[in-house]
Amino acid sequence: MLVDKYRQAVQGQVGLQKFTSYAITYHSTAIEGSTLTEGQVYNLLDLDIPAKNKPFTEQQMVIDHQKALVFILNEAKKRLPLTETFIRQIGAMVVKNTGSIHNTALGTFDSTRGEYRLLNVFAGARRFPDSAKVPALMKTLVREINDKTGKVQTFDQKCELAFELHYRFVNIHPFADGNGRTSRLLMNYILAIFELPIFYVFKSSRIPYVQALEKARTTGNMTAFYNFMYKQYQKFLEKDLEIV
Repeated sequence: MLVDKYRQAVQGQVGLQKFTSYAITYHSTAIEGSTLTEGQVYNLLDLDIPAKNKPFTEQQMVIDHQKALVFILNEAKKRLPLTETFIRQIGAMVVKNTGSIHNTALGTFDSTRGEYRLLNVFAGARRFPDSAKVPALMKTLVREINDKTGKVQTFDQKCELAFELHYRFVNIHPFADGNGRTSRLLMNYILAIFELPIFYVFKSSRIPYVQALEKARTTGNMTAFYNFMYKQYQKFLEKDLEIV
């Protein structure tokens, strides 16, 4: 099995694991608009060398994401149930230096504190759930994912639980910003709990990634999204095995 081969190949290779985490940060932030190159991300995170002629906010986005990734991997070792508090911690870390306080007709909220949005959000013509529905949707999500976490057994079941959390979270869109990054961190949190390799969606696959998410939403069938994520996972494992 490719996952077992990968585990054996990277066991004890701390350097590779570190740079894999940098790659996860690079691809996740690039999907969300960061223009830093992969090399610039590595230099920033490993050598503390800022990228020249790149926006300060994008560099902060990279630093924030890496800290959030380290946080979720450490928390995964505890194998504690998923909680809204934990999710909000991740959401806060992801936008720690790029988020802001929002004043809306429904009240004020601070994205840097992981507070749920009090405004409605859109992605093109796509409208996400009304802000008033977010708290109940998140409670349901956490309860159902926790229930399934104790029941899944096979590799496919574990992967699809991680993919499901990713998909459902991003469709709730509970935060004003950072939902995509947080959804992928949550996916990797579930994989890490089950001691499976974590991975990333490739920057070059951004358009089919968005299309797979949208197809799952419009059809009510997550098969297309699961298939896409399995292919990304395989591509990631094969790429890293070439490096080892």
